[in-house]
Amino acid sequence: MPANWDIFCTVVDNYGDIGVTWRLARQLVAEHGLAVRLWVDDLRAFERLCPELDIEQEQQVREGVEVRRWSGDWQPVAAADVVIGAFACQLPHDYMDAMARRETTPLWLNLDYLSAEDWIVGCHGLPSVKYKQVQKFFFFPGFEAGTGGLLREAGLLEQRRAFQADPAARRDFLRGLDVDPTDGERLISLFAYENEGVASWLEALAADSRPTRLLVPEGRVLADVQRWLGSGELRAGAIETRRALTVQVLPFVPQQAYDRLLWSCDFNAVRGEDSFIRAQWAGRPLLWHIYRQEDDIHLDKLEAFLALYTRGLSEPALAAFSGWWRAWNSGNGVGESWSAVLRNERELAEHAERWCLEQASRPDLATALVKLYLNWI
Repeated sequence: MPANWDIFCTVVDNYGDIGVTWRLARQLVAEHGLAVRLWVDDLRAFERLCPELDIEQEQQVREGVEVRRWSGDWQPVAAADVVIGAFACQLPHDYMDAMARRETTPLWLNLDYLSAEDWIVGCHGLPSVKYKQVQKFFFFPGFEAGTGGLLREAGLLEQRRAFQADPAARRDFLRGLDVDPTDGERLISLFAYENEGVASWLEALAADSRPTRLLVPEGRVLADVQRWLGSGELRAGAIETRRALTVQVLPFVPQQAYDRLLWSCDFNAVRGEDSFIRAQWAGRPLLWHIYRQEDDIHLDKLEAFLALYTRGLSEPALAAFSGWWRAWNSGNGVGESWSAVLRNERELAEHAERWCLEQASRPDLATALVKLYLNWI
Protein backbone atom coordinates (compact mmCIF):
# COMPACT_ATOMS: atom_id res chain seq x y z
CA MET A 1 0.00 0.00 0.00
CA PRO A 2 1.18 3.56 -0.66
CA ALA A 3 2.22 5.65 2.29
CA ASN A 4 -0.41 8.00 3.71
CA TRP A 5 0.45 11.69 3.87
CA ASP A 6 -1.45 14.46 5.68
CA ILE A 7 -0.77 18.09 4.74
CA PHE A 8 -2.23 20.84 6.94
CA CYS A 9 -2.67 24.36 5.57
CA THR A 10 -3.91 27.48 7.31
CA VAL A 11 -4.74 30.09 4.68
CA VAL A 12 -2.96 33.30 5.71
CA ASP A 13 -1.85 35.01 2.51
CA ASN A 14 -4.99 34.26 0.47
CA TYR A 15 -3.36 32.12 -2.22
CA GLY A 16 0.35 31.67 -1.56
CA ASP A 17 0.10 29.02 1.15
CA ILE A 18 -2.81 27.09 -0.32
CA GLY A 19 -1.19 27.43 -3.75
CA VAL A 20 1.99 25.73 -2.53
CA THR A 21 0.24 22.95 -0.63
CA TRP A 22 -2.26 22.22 -3.43
CA ARG A 23 0.55 21.88 -5.97
CA LEU A 24 2.53 19.68 -3.59
CA ALA A 25 -0.43 17.41 -2.81
CA ARG A 26 -1.24 16.92 -6.50
CA GLN A 27 2.37 16.13 -7.36
CA LEU A 28 2.75 13.60 -4.54
CA VAL A 29 -0.31 11.76 -5.86
CA ALA A 30 0.39 12.04 -9.59
CA GLU A 31 4.13 11.39 -9.65
CA HIS A 32 4.77 9.34 -6.52
CA GLY A 33 1.53 7.36 -6.16
CA LEU A 34 0.92 8.44 -2.57
CA ALA A 35 -2.34 8.73 -0.65
CA VAL A 36 -2.64 12.39 0.35
CA ARG A 37 -5.14 14.24 2.51
CA LEU A 38 -5.02 18.03 2.31
CA TRP A 39 -6.55 19.76 5.33
CA VAL A 40 -7.56 23.36 4.59
CA ASP A 41 -9.24 25.86 6.92
CA ASP A 42 -10.53 28.20 4.17
CA LEU A 43 -12.18 26.39 1.28
CA ARG A 44 -13.49 29.63 -0.19
CA ALA A 45 -9.96 30.87 -0.90
CA PHE A 46 -9.06 27.39 -2.17
CA GLU A 47 -12.01 27.50 -4.59
CA ARG A 48 -10.36 30.33 -6.56
CA LEU A 49 -7.49 27.96 -7.40
CA CYS A 50 -9.70 24.90 -7.86
CA PRO A 51 -13.12 25.95 -9.24
CA GLU A 52 -14.35 22.34 -9.13
CA LEU A 53 -14.17 22.41 -5.34
CA ASP A 54 -17.48 22.20 -3.46
CA ILE A 55 -17.00 24.50 -0.49
CA GLU A 56 -20.02 23.00 1.29
CA GLN A 57 -18.46 19.54 1.49
CA GLU A 58 -16.42 18.40 4.48
CA GLN A 59 -14.62 15.77 2.41
CA GLN A 60 -14.06 15.38 -1.33
CA VAL A 61 -11.51 14.11 -3.84
CA ARG A 62 -10.02 16.49 -6.39
CA GLU A 63 -7.31 15.38 -8.84
CA GLY A 64 -6.62 12.34 -6.69
CA VAL A 65 -6.17 14.38 -3.50
CA GLU A 66 -8.56 13.89 -0.60
CA VAL A 67 -9.49 17.43 0.44
CA ARG A 68 -10.74 17.86 4.00
CA ARG A 69 -12.21 20.91 5.66
CA TRP A 70 -10.10 21.77 8.71
CA SER A 71 -12.66 23.19 11.09
CA GLY A 72 -12.66 24.04 14.76
CA ASP A 73 -14.95 21.07 15.37
CA TRP A 74 -12.22 18.48 14.90
CA GLN A 75 -13.36 14.89 14.39
CA PRO A 76 -10.91 12.10 15.31
CA VAL A 77 -8.98 10.50 12.44
CA ALA A 78 -6.01 8.15 12.25
CA ALA A 79 -2.70 9.95 11.87
CA ALA A 80 -0.79 9.47 8.62
CA ASP A 81 2.66 8.02 7.99
CA VAL A 82 3.93 11.49 7.05
CA VAL A 83 2.49 14.66 8.58
CA ILE A 84 3.31 18.07 7.12
CA GLY A 85 2.36 21.28 8.85
CA ALA A 86 2.73 23.94 6.19
CA PHE A 87 4.32 27.22 7.24
CA ALA A 88 4.39 26.50 10.98
CA CYS A 89 0.63 26.02 11.32
CA GLN A 90 -0.45 24.49 14.63
CA LEU A 91 -1.93 21.00 14.25
CA PRO A 92 -5.10 20.05 16.14
CA HIS A 93 -4.21 18.75 19.60
CA ASP A 94 -6.32 15.62 19.12
CA TYR A 95 -4.47 14.85 15.90
CA MET A 96 -1.13 15.20 17.67
CA ASP A 97 -2.36 12.70 20.25
CA ALA A 98 -3.25 10.36 17.39
CA MET A 99 0.32 10.71 16.07
CA ALA A 100 1.68 9.77 19.48
CA ARG A 101 -0.58 6.70 19.67
CA ARG A 102 0.67 5.18 16.42
CA GLU A 103 2.64 1.93 16.63
CA THR A 104 5.15 3.38 14.18
CA THR A 105 6.18 6.96 14.77
CA PRO A 106 5.18 9.22 11.86
CA LEU A 107 7.58 11.54 10.08
CA TRP A 108 6.47 15.00 11.20
CA LEU A 109 7.69 17.96 9.19
CA ASN A 110 7.30 21.71 9.24
CA LEU A 111 7.34 22.82 5.60
CA ASP A 112 8.73 26.28 6.10
CA TYR A 113 8.67 29.45 4.04
CA LEU A 114 10.98 29.82 1.07
CA SER A 115 14.10 31.90 1.64
CA ALA A 116 17.54 32.42 0.13
CA GLU A 117 19.10 33.43 3.46
CA ASP A 118 22.40 31.74 4.36
CA TRP A 119 21.14 30.13 7.56
CA ILE A 120 18.55 28.03 5.68
CA VAL A 121 21.12 25.43 4.60
CA GLY A 122 22.29 24.93 8.18
CA CYS A 123 18.76 24.55 9.56
CA HIS A 124 17.22 22.33 6.89
CA GLY A 125 16.47 18.91 8.39
CA LEU A 126 17.18 19.91 11.99
CA PRO A 127 14.88 18.81 14.84
CA SER A 128 12.18 21.27 15.89
CA VAL A 129 9.76 20.78 18.77
CA LYS A 130 8.78 17.39 20.17
CA TYR A 131 5.31 16.22 21.17
CA LYS A 132 5.52 13.24 23.51
CA GLN A 133 7.76 10.81 21.56
CA VAL A 134 7.07 12.40 18.15
CA GLN A 135 9.84 14.67 16.89
CA LYS A 136 9.15 17.41 14.35
CA PHE A 137 11.80 18.39 11.79
CA PHE A 138 12.37 21.53 9.74
CA PHE A 139 12.07 21.23 5.97
CA PHE A 140 13.20 24.37 4.16
CA PRO A 141 12.58 24.97 0.46
CA GLY A 142 15.50 26.75 -1.12
CA PHE A 143 17.64 27.64 -4.08
CA GLU A 144 20.90 25.93 -3.16
CA ALA A 145 22.23 22.45 -2.45
CA GLY A 146 21.48 21.42 1.12
CA THR A 147 17.89 22.74 1.03
CA GLY A 148 14.60 21.11 0.04
CA GLY A 149 14.56 22.67 -3.43
CA LEU A 150 11.55 24.12 -5.24
CA LEU A 151 8.22 22.68 -6.33
CA ARG A 152 8.54 21.61 -9.96
CA GLU A 153 6.41 19.02 -11.70
CA ALA A 154 8.02 16.48 -14.03
CA GLY A 155 8.20 17.80 -17.58
CA LEU A 156 7.29 21.37 -16.59
CA LEU A 157 10.15 23.05 -18.43
CA GLU A 158 9.58 20.95 -21.54
CA GLN A 159 5.92 22.01 -21.55
CA ARG A 160 6.92 25.63 -21.10
CA ARG A 161 9.47 25.57 -23.90
CA ALA A 162 7.03 23.91 -26.29
CA PHE A 163 4.39 26.52 -25.46
CA GLN A 164 6.75 29.47 -25.89
CA ALA A 165 8.03 28.06 -29.19
CA ASP A 166 4.48 27.76 -30.57
CA PRO A 167 2.99 31.18 -31.45
CA ALA A 168 -0.36 29.57 -32.24
CA ALA A 169 -0.57 27.97 -28.78
CA ARG A 170 0.21 31.31 -27.14
CA ARG A 171 -2.30 33.14 -29.32
CA ASP A 172 -5.05 30.59 -28.65
CA PHE A 173 -4.42 30.68 -24.90
CA LEU A 174 -4.54 34.48 -24.77
CA ARG A 175 -7.67 34.58 -26.90
CA GLY A 176 -9.29 32.27 -24.36
CA LEU A 177 -8.79 35.14 -21.90
CA ASP A 178 -10.02 37.68 -24.50
CA VAL A 179 -6.49 39.06 -24.77
CA ASP A 180 -5.56 40.12 -28.30
CA PRO A 181 -2.22 41.96 -28.21
CA THR A 182 -1.19 44.13 -31.13
CA ASP A 183 2.03 43.52 -33.06
CA GLY A 184 5.04 44.66 -31.06
CA GLU A 185 3.06 45.17 -27.86
CA ARG A 186 4.91 44.26 -24.67
CA LEU A 187 2.97 41.95 -22.34
CA ILE A 188 3.35 42.27 -18.57
CA SER A 189 1.38 40.41 -15.91
CA LEU A 190 0.75 42.12 -12.57
CA PHE A 191 -0.18 40.11 -9.47
CA ALA A 192 0.78 42.01 -6.33
CA TYR A 193 -0.24 43.33 -2.95
CA GLU A 194 -1.40 46.91 -2.52
CA ASN A 195 1.47 49.18 -3.56
CA GLU A 196 1.71 52.97 -3.72
CA GLY A 197 4.53 52.57 -6.23
CA VAL A 198 2.16 51.25 -8.89
CA ALA A 199 1.24 54.75 -10.06
CA SER A 200 4.76 55.81 -11.06
CA TRP A 201 5.32 52.53 -12.92
CA LEU A 202 2.06 52.87 -14.84
CA GLU A 203 2.99 56.44 -15.70
CA ALA A 204 6.33 55.27 -17.08
CA LEU A 205 4.65 52.53 -19.12
CA ALA A 206 2.14 55.02 -20.50
CA ALA A 207 4.95 57.36 -21.57
CA ASP A 208 7.04 54.64 -23.22
CA SER A 209 7.70 54.60 -26.96
CA ARG A 210 6.70 50.93 -27.12
CA PRO A 211 3.09 49.98 -26.31
CA THR A 212 2.47 47.76 -23.28
CA ARG A 213 -0.52 45.62 -22.37
CA LEU A 214 -0.68 45.13 -18.61
CA LEU A 215 -2.63 42.00 -17.68
CA VAL A 216 -3.98 42.26 -14.14
CA PRO A 217 -5.76 39.25 -12.61
CA GLU A 218 -8.44 40.26 -10.12
CA GLY A 219 -6.75 40.84 -6.79
CA ARG A 220 -5.43 43.24 -4.20
CA VAL A 221 -3.38 45.55 -6.44
CA LEU A 222 -6.36 46.32 -8.66
CA ALA A 223 -7.51 49.22 -6.48
CA ASP A 224 -4.17 50.99 -7.00
CA VAL A 225 -4.41 50.49 -10.76
CA GLN A 226 -7.97 51.78 -10.72
CA ARG A 227 -6.91 54.86 -8.75
CA TRP A 228 -4.24 55.73 -11.31
CA LEU A 229 -6.64 55.25 -14.20
CA GLY A 230 -9.24 57.45 -12.50
CA SER A 231 -11.92 55.05 -13.63
CA GLY A 232 -14.82 53.32 -11.95
CA GLU A 233 -14.60 49.90 -10.37
CA LEU A 234 -12.63 47.52 -12.56
CA ARG A 235 -13.84 43.98 -13.08
CA ALA A 236 -12.65 41.06 -15.19
CA GLY A 237 -12.96 41.97 -18.85
CA ALA A 238 -12.36 45.69 -18.36
CA ILE A 239 -9.91 47.33 -20.78
CA GLU A 240 -8.60 50.87 -20.29
CA THR A 241 -6.00 52.63 -22.45
CA ARG A 242 -3.85 55.60 -21.47
CA ARG A 243 -1.38 56.64 -24.18
CA ALA A 244 1.03 53.69 -24.72
CA LEU A 245 -0.45 51.61 -21.90
CA THR A 246 -3.45 49.31 -22.13
CA VAL A 247 -4.64 47.82 -18.85
CA GLN A 248 -6.71 44.65 -19.12
CA VAL A 249 -8.31 43.00 -16.10
CA LEU A 250 -8.37 39.21 -16.15
CA PRO A 251 -10.44 36.79 -14.11
CA PHE A 252 -8.64 34.85 -11.41
CA VAL A 253 -7.56 31.66 -13.17
CA PRO A 254 -6.64 28.14 -11.99
CA GLN A 255 -2.97 27.33 -11.50
CA GLN A 256 -2.36 25.64 -14.85
CA ALA A 257 -3.76 28.66 -16.71
CA TYR A 258 -1.75 31.05 -14.55
CA ASP A 259 1.42 29.19 -15.52
CA ARG A 260 0.59 29.79 -19.17
CA LEU A 261 -0.11 33.43 -18.50
CA LEU A 262 3.38 33.77 -17.04
CA TRP A 263 4.85 31.92 -20.02
CA SER A 264 3.05 34.32 -22.38
CA CYS A 265 4.42 37.56 -20.92
CA ASP A 266 7.69 39.45 -21.35
CA PHE A 267 7.80 40.47 -17.67
CA ASN A 268 5.91 39.12 -14.68
CA ALA A 269 5.20 40.96 -11.43
CA VAL A 270 4.32 38.42 -8.74
CA ARG A 271 3.82 38.23 -5.01
CA GLY A 272 4.13 35.92 -2.02
CA GLU A 273 5.56 32.46 -2.64
CA ASP A 274 3.63 30.31 -5.11
CA SER A 275 3.51 32.80 -7.99
CA PHE A 276 7.12 33.78 -7.19
CA ILE A 277 8.30 30.23 -7.84
CA ARG A 278 6.14 29.81 -10.94
CA ALA A 279 7.48 33.03 -12.44
CA GLN A 280 11.00 31.66 -12.14
CA TRP A 281 10.00 28.54 -14.09
CA ALA A 282 8.63 30.84 -16.81
CA GLY A 283 12.18 31.88 -17.68
CA ARG A 284 11.22 35.55 -17.98
CA PRO A 285 12.35 38.59 -15.95
CA LEU A 286 10.27 38.91 -12.81
CA LEU A 287 9.43 41.49 -10.17
CA TRP A 288 8.71 40.11 -6.70
CA HIS A 289 6.43 41.83 -4.20
CA ILE A 290 7.51 40.12 -1.00
CA TYR A 291 5.03 39.64 1.85
CA ARG A 292 5.61 42.42 4.39
CA GLN A 293 6.62 41.34 7.91
CA GLU A 294 7.08 43.13 11.21
CA ASP A 295 10.34 45.01 11.77
CA ASP A 296 11.00 44.83 8.01
CA ILE A 297 12.56 41.38 8.31
CA HIS A 298 11.13 40.64 4.86
CA LEU A 299 13.74 43.00 3.44
CA ASP A 300 16.51 40.64 4.61
CA LYS A 301 14.85 37.88 2.58
CA LEU A 302 14.57 40.20 -0.40
CA GLU A 303 18.25 41.14 -0.28
CA ALA A 304 19.30 37.51 0.20
CA PHE A 305 17.46 36.48 -2.95
CA LEU A 306 18.79 39.42 -4.93
CA ALA A 307 22.36 38.54 -3.94
CA LEU A 308 21.85 35.00 -5.19
CA TYR A 309 19.79 35.69 -8.29
CA THR A 310 21.91 38.51 -9.70
CA ARG A 311 25.19 36.56 -9.73
CA GLY A 312 26.63 36.68 -13.22
CA LEU A 313 24.87 39.87 -14.30
CA SER A 314 26.88 42.80 -15.61
CA GLU A 315 27.14 45.77 -13.26
CA PRO A 316 24.54 47.85 -15.17
CA ALA A 317 22.05 44.98 -15.33
CA LEU A 318 22.59 44.11 -11.66
CA ALA A 319 22.06 47.72 -10.59
CA ALA A 320 18.96 48.06 -12.77
CA PHE A 321 17.35 44.83 -11.58
CA SER A 322 18.13 45.32 -7.89
CA GLY A 323 17.05 48.95 -8.00
CA TRP A 324 13.74 47.98 -9.60
CA TRP A 325 13.00 45.38 -6.92
CA ARG A 326 13.95 47.68 -4.05
CA ALA A 327 11.83 50.49 -5.48
CA TRP A 328 8.84 48.18 -5.88
CA ASN A 329 9.07 46.89 -2.33
CA SER A 330 9.53 50.36 -0.84
CA GLY A 331 6.82 51.92 -3.01
CA ASN A 332 9.16 54.69 -4.16
CA GLY A 333 10.80 55.40 -7.51
CA VAL A 334 9.40 52.45 -9.45
CA GLY A 335 8.84 54.47 -12.61
CA GLU A 336 12.34 55.91 -12.53
CA SER A 337 13.88 52.46 -12.10
CA TRP A 338 11.95 51.03 -15.06
CA SER A 339 13.99 52.87 -17.69
CA ALA A 340 17.19 51.20 -16.46
CA VAL A 341 15.49 47.80 -16.63
CA LEU A 342 14.52 48.41 -20.26
CA ARG A 343 18.09 49.36 -21.16
CA ASN A 344 19.17 45.94 -19.89
CA GLU A 345 16.11 43.99 -21.02
CA ARG A 346 17.91 41.50 -23.27
CA GLU A 347 20.52 40.55 -20.68
CA LEU A 348 17.86 40.19 -17.98
CA ALA A 349 15.79 37.92 -20.23
CA GLU A 350 18.77 35.68 -20.99
CA HIS A 351 19.69 35.60 -17.31
CA ALA A 352 16.15 34.58 -16.30
CA GLU A 353 16.38 31.51 -18.53
CA ARG A 354 19.83 30.59 -17.19
CA TRP A 355 18.57 30.90 -13.62
CA CYS A 356 15.60 28.69 -14.44
CA LEU A 357 17.83 25.97 -15.88
CA GLU A 358 20.20 26.17 -12.92
CA GLN A 359 17.35 25.67 -10.46
CA ALA A 360 15.88 22.85 -12.55
CA SER A 361 19.18 20.95 -12.33
CA ARG A 362 18.44 20.26 -8.65
CA PRO A 363 15.93 17.75 -7.23
CA ASP A 364 12.42 19.15 -6.90
CA LEU A 365 10.81 19.62 -3.50
CA ALA A 366 8.26 16.78 -3.74
CA THR A 367 10.98 14.30 -4.71
CA ALA A 368 13.16 15.54 -1.84
CA LEU A 369 10.29 14.97 0.60
CA VAL A 370 9.69 11.44 -0.65
CA LYS A 371 13.40 10.63 -0.47
CA LEU A 372 13.50 11.93 3.10
CA TYR A 373 10.61 9.63 4.05
CA LEU A 374 12.19 6.59 2.37
CA ASN A 375 15.40 7.22 4.30
CA TRP A 376 13.34 7.70 7.47
CA ILE A 377 11.74 4.25 7.28
